Amino acid sequence: VVSVEENDPQIPSDFKLEQNYPNPFNPSTQINFSLPKQTQLRINLYNILGELLQTITEGLYEAGYYQTEFNAENLPSGIYIYRMESGESLLSKKMILIR
Repeated sequence: VVSVEENDPQIPSDFKLEQNYPNPFNPSTQINFSLPKQTQLRINLYNILGELLQTITEGLYEAGYYQTEFNAENLPSGIYIYRMESGESLLSKKMILIR
């Protein structure tokens, strides 16, 4: 059974975490993500050693497309991992900060 909402082009069909843009960046970048249904999620930033540095965004989101801006003015140049975590999905991407 397929509901009308699932056929709606405004509702994504999958959890998706896009590559940040621009990448490499200095000092801010945009992160886009999409959710097929209401979800409690968090996007965390980790250094290359896997240490949690900060939470970029966190909350209960409705199904749809989202964009958040991340400012890394207090971080040194380097490679970082950002990871979207929810009860049903775990997605990660790499970003490069160049000073």
